[in-house]
Amino acid sequence: MSFSITDAGLTTARLLLRPWTAGEVRAVLDGGRLPHWAADFPDDGDRVIAGLFGEHPGWFGPYGHRQVVERESGLVVGSIGLFWPPADGALELGYGIVPSRRGRGYASEAAAAVTGFALTAPGVRTVTADVELSNPASARVLEKAGFAHVRTDQERGVARYQVTAR
Repeated sequence: MSFSITDAGLTTARLLLRPWTAGEVRAVLDGGRLPHWAADFPDDGDRVIAGLFGEHPGWFGPYGHRQVVERESGLVVGSIGLFWPPADGALELGYGIVPSRRGRGYASEAAAAVTGFALTAPGVRTVTADVELSNPASARVLEKAGFAHVRTDQERGVARYQVTAR
């Protein structure tokens, strides 16, 4: 997946992946609505992430969490992020697209771009993601983004996927 780095963020064919602002985090936490959000943004996962920004200030940095903006409409349709800082050369990826925009390949497009960008960070060799076994669509997202299945933990009900730098 190709992407370019601009002043606005990471750009793919159909998406802009730009950092969250403090004001957007506050709006999510306060239950507000901003005009540049899709009608069903934020989703539950976005609320969880917004609640964790205070504990993880590095998430505002260049390798942190980003909003997924549909370039055609200019609307925020999800979020994606890396759980910074890396541990032993590895970062974990998390993502979510609002229901109204699912099935368009946005999650795979965003995951491939963020992962490619993450692997350029000093000391990062691997990007991982855990998927609940009950969510095969998320596993397909990762496979389309270039991740490989590395193990399944039946007890926890999750599968681990990863991409390693070459």
